[in-house]
Amino acid sequence: MLVRADGDGTIVIGQLSHAWLSGQLARAWGNDAFPGAHPREEVALGAEQHDIGWARVDLAPPFNASTGLPRNFPELTVDEHLAIWRHAPDLLESQSLHAALVVSLHGRSLSELRARAAPEQAPPLEEHIRDERARQDRLCEVLGVADSELEQTRRQMWTWDGISLALCNQWRPFAAKDVPGYDGLVELELRDRGDGTVTIDPWPLASERVEVRCEARRIGARYDDEAQMRLALERARPVALRFVLAA
Repeated sequence: MLVRADGDGTIVIGQLSHAWLSGQLARAWGNDAFPGAHPREEVALGAEQHDIGWARVDLAPPFNASTGLPRNFPELTVDEHLAIWRHAPDLLESQSLHAALVVSLHGRSLSELRARAAPEQAPPLEEHIRDERARQDRLCEVLGVADSELEQTRRQMWTWDGISLALCNQWRPFAAKDVPGYDGLVELELRDRGDGTVTIDPWPLASERVEVRCEARRIGARYDDEAQMRLALERARPVALRFVLAA
């Protein structure tokens, strides 16, 4: 779950809703400077479902006693992270092997990031990384995906995820690094404009204006216990978050 302060309250966004926004970015991606998702619908589906392993966790999010709020996504323990990501690609294999491959790539990238950040926690993460590499080898053989295409998709998924998180969490400016362009890897910068739109420089989308959205809930600033927090989440009405991206 994504959790951010919002005046005298808190905006909470389910991981699958943030992933939905990532899928919208994937479908809008690509122009003369940046390759689009390939194959488009399969990879976009994977982007849209990349956090599918969070589905049950976000229905009953754990409580952070220090903040009095649901635990934010970076607060996962290694065991919780692995419980979410170990079997996440399995949930898509009967729908689209290519989408499952995207989920596997993203889970592997997250485990690699955690292992670099906390080497003392690396052994179980490295096991997950090996397992996902083996899965990716199997899926690539079946799907006929080359190594270069696999790496492009992995970096694109990381980019869509980062931009979606930046939009949802109001991270501005935000830099997305090592983004695949036709002339090599590029750094993108996300910035707010005075007219309420958000721009990305250099511009990576097919259209000059794209609206993306996701769904959130607004709850209070703090709760005394988990029961109060859960009740507030159950009673909260959906809030539509809309973002207009303009070149």
